[in-house]
Amino acid sequence: MASYDVIIIGAGAAGLMCAISAGQRGRRVLLIDHADKAGAKILISGGGRCNFTNIHAGPENFLSENPHFCKSALGRYKPKDFIGLVDRHGIAWHEKTLGQLFCDQSSHQIVVMLLAEAEDAGVELRLSTSVTSLTRKDEFEVATTSGDVTAPALVLATGGPSIPKMGASGFAYDMARRFGLKVVTPRPALVPFTLGASDSDLVPGLAGVSLPSIASIGKRRFEEAMLFTHRGLSGPSVLQISSYWKAGDTVLFDLMPGQDPEAMLLARKHERPKAELKTILGEMLPARLAQALCQQRFDNRPMNEIGDKKLREIGGLLKRWPFKPSGTEGFSKAEVTAGGIDTGELSSRTLEAKSVPGLYAIGEAVDVTGWLGGYNFQWAWASGWCAGQAV
Repeated sequence: MASYDVIIIGAGAAGLMCAISAGQRGRRVLLIDHADKAGAKILISGGGRCNFTNIHAGPENFLSENPHFCKSALGRYKPKDFIGLVDRHGIAWHEKTLGQLFCDQSSHQIVVMLLAEAEDAGVELRLSTSVTSLTRKDEFEVATTSGDVTAPALVLATGGPSIPKMGASGFAYDMARRFGLKVVTPRPALVPFTLGASDSDLVPGLAGVSLPSIASIGKRRFEEAMLFTHRGLSGPSVLQISSYWKAGDTVLFDLMPGQDPEAMLLARKHERPKAELKTILGEMLPARLAQALCQQRFDNRPMNEIGDKKLREIGGLLKRWPFKPSGTEGFSKAEVTAGGIDTGELSSRTLEAKSVPGLYAIGEAVDVTGWLGGYNFQWAWASGWCAGQAV
């Protein structure tokens, strides 16, 4: 049985970074993954250009049952550290919006960079290798389809069940429970909403319509674009707020951020009294949305036939349009998983399980979930690096 200092299960962003970090410290590292390629989610991220970090990444950009847990790792390995690595490899990048950094060319460059760093650090990588059994005696004994291995340290880096068509699963949670660790119930995050009954007459005909918006639940709000789909709503503002949504919640959308539709409608009534409501709304909103609202929600009449009170109601609705989803599109369309291995079970500095010496959990497997825009990659790099410094 081959012996290593550390075995890392999962060759995604977190697993690769952990392997590099540990290997650079002279550890004998085995990195295994059931897929035939490393970094599969990296390759598809950011439309193929990899939104590899966010320069504003901080604890306030993450969800967790313990919002303070991520502070240590994020403070020890910062966006500038990963940017420095990218720069050393000569990868050109740009800031898109809101601190989001993307490769100028291809996400493939990030994977190539990480694999080169892992090779230089002496990491042994075994792909197309599945774990068939996992036990712990004096050390962790891992039976795999490419042979049995053992190590005093084991890192769970297999992520969550989002995007199952890529082989994602709840493996890390199953292993954590086997060793007695608690798991916060996983749920889809950064995921489109499905249509609720109250909007079934309006939304389907608007598929493809996009507009700026502010999506909010309680005090949590995100100002970015929203997109109507055949099944419901998507777009950045929707994906962001979905991580905070619970069944039964109503999401409020400001369809005209930074504008006062009540005042605009009253002014248009005075300026163009014979213009129809759909014409005026079509100047304020995407034309298809304006037409649908006039067909399904408002009585389309000349402006001078609509009372001021009604115009104020219409303006108010445009600022606080209520949408009650029937649900989400689930893990199949979720970019990440919220929930995961309970942070109360882990050291915030090393990511080691408090009750199981030598067992670590990193990345998406842990109950730390970032906003859309490079934050989840930064958590992967930070948590992976910190664990690699400890194993």
